[in-house]
Amino acid sequence: MGTEWWIWTGGFAFFHVLSAVLLAKATQTLPIGTAYAIWTGIGAVGAVLVGIICFKEPTSYLRLLFLTTLILSIVGLKIVS
Repeated sequence: MGTEWWIWTGGFAFFHVLSAVLLAKATQTLPIGTAYAIWTGIGAVGAVLVGIICFKEPTSYLRLLFLTTLILSIVGLKIVS
């Protein structure tokens, strides 16, 4: 296995642990349902952005529209909680 594999694996492990820690921290002030919805939404946005930036996935108007809608929904959940 090459160096690239270790970089991707190490990055995944680091960010996986970081996200779990931040989710646990968020549940101290937010209801678990809201915290989990925000956590998964941020993960979905991140996955789409990594796909667009790193893997040159297509960016259509509708795709960006729905991504923006998802981001606004995450912000809205935080505001009302």
